[in-house]
Amino acid sequence: MTFAWKAAGITYNRYLAVASRVVRRSLKEEKRLAAEPRGESEVRFAKWSNGKPGEPKHLAEANAQDTITRAGGA
Repeated sequence: MTFAWKAAGITYNRYLAVASRVVRRSLKEEKRLAAEPRGESEVRFAKWSNGKPGEPKHLAEANAQDTITRAGGA
């Protein structure tokens, strides 16, 4: 027997993220407002060069910048 998330072609981590979001959205207003920030995450990274880290950047901002650059915008 295969797991539903495997059969759907998603990873277990993605399955957990979707399930958590569904549970948070199903809560009553007061509890939902308290639980919403738990679903947010902030990922930062730094490019290393010659054994030293570069300037830390937010992943979402770097991805947006890269998308604009590849599209020929900036």
